[in-house]
Amino acid sequence: MVIANEVLDAMPVELVQWQEGGQIAQGGVCVGADGRLALAFRPVRDPALRARAAALPVAAPYQSEIGDAAAAFVRTLAGHVARGACFFIDYGFARREFYHPERAQGTLMCHYRHRAHTDPLLWPGLQDITAHVDFSAIAEAAREGGMTVSGYCSQANFLINCGITGELARLDPAQAARYLPAANAVQRLLSPAEMGELFKVIGLSRGIDFEPVGFARGNRAGSL
Repeated sequence: MVIANEVLDAMPVELVQWQEGGQIAQGGVCVGADGRLALAFRPVRDPALRARAAALPVAAPYQSEIGDAAAAFVRTLAGHVARGACFFIDYGFARREFYHPERAQGTLMCHYRHRAHTDPLLWPGLQDITAHVDFSAIAEAAREGGMTVSGYCSQANFLINCGITGELARLDPAQAARYLPAANAVQRLLSPAEMGELFKVIGLSRGIDFEPVGFARGNRAGSL
C-alpha cells in the first residue's frame, strides 16, 4: 500500500495561457530589462502539451496549470504495482471544477514563512511553490498504468467513513489537556472551511478485490 499526503501538489507544473485568437502559450523564466528574473510566455512547442491544452474545457483568455509531472509519476507508479492499493490525499478538484471559468488565473501559489502569495520568482530556492491537483488527470494516468480507481471523495467524507469521529469519542472530554487538541485537530480535518472539502482522497488499486470503507459514502468517482 502507498499512502501519499500532499505529494502531488509539490510536483512541477506547466504554466499555460490560452490567449484570444486560439494561441496557446507556455510560461517560462527570462531575465527582464531590469536584470531580474521574470515570467515570459511563448507559443507551446511541444505537440503533446499543445494537444492536452487544446483539449481542456477553457475559454480564452485563461491561465492555469497542467500537472504533467504528477500524472507521469502516477502512471509510472501504477505500472510497477502488480497487487496493491494507492491513496493520494491532496487539495484539488476534478477537471471540470479545476478549469472553472471563475478560476481564470489558475491555482499556482507560493508560501514563504507562512506568507502566501502568487509570485514564484520572489524568493527563488527559498519558498514553497505549489498548485492544486487535477484529479481527473490522476485518474486517467492511473488507468493508463493499469490501475483501477477505487474511489474519490472529500477528505471529510473519507475520514468520517473511516471512523475518525468514533476515535474522538473514545477520548474523555473531562481530560481537557488531551481532548481539546484532538477535537480541534478533527475539526480542522473535517470542516468545509478548513481542510474537509478542499482536500480530496483518490484511491487506486490493482490485483486485489476490496471495497475501501473510506469511499462508502460520498464517493465522487463519477465526476472524474
